[in-house]
Amino acid sequence: MIKSTLRLLMVATAISAATLSAHAANPEVGGAAMFEDKNIVENAMNSKDHTTLVAAVKAAGLVETLQGKGPFTVFAPTNDAFAALPAGTVDTLLKPENKAQLTKILTCHVVAADAMSAAISKMIADDKGEHDVKTVGGCVLKAKESMGKITLTDETGGIATVTIADVKQSNGVIHVIDKVLLPKM
Repeated sequence: MIKSTLRLLMVATAISAATLSAHAANPEVGGAAMFEDKNIVENAMNSKDHTTLVAAVKAAGLVETLQGKGPFTVFAPTNDAFAALPAGTVDTLLKPENKAQLTKILTCHVVAADAMSAAISKMIADDKGEHDVKTVGGCVLKAKESMGKITLTDETGGIATVTIADVKQSNGVIHVIDKVLLPKM
């Protein structure tokens, strides 16, 4: 009797753990819930920390692309990351005449794959501490791990840290970063 009760308890615990794991909630981003059944643009629009990124994606004409099937991995800079750029940079980039430059910068934050942080960490380890990440915009980012966090070094030597990883989307994944990644121009 005790054995069968323990066995039932173990099975129930295993089922509960599997259910919780399968339904683990995405982390909140910018004070908003992120839903796995919504695409990258739909979720980003709900984040109060990504209003500048959303405005930039609209100005660059990338909304339709990032609502597409994917899969995409987006390294999503926060409003604070954009604010840290030299004064006037964002306003200048949002002008129609600078659309090509804005598009280049934004597409250097996108990878044509669904790369969760565990996969990125494995690639870093397999490549002996540094992995080249090729972006849709043609940039090559250097991914490393430092104190348990993934960092990305852009083509100008700027370093961004992933502050919120593995935000699952219907068409990929978002990793929130604390700096804007810049290509060589």
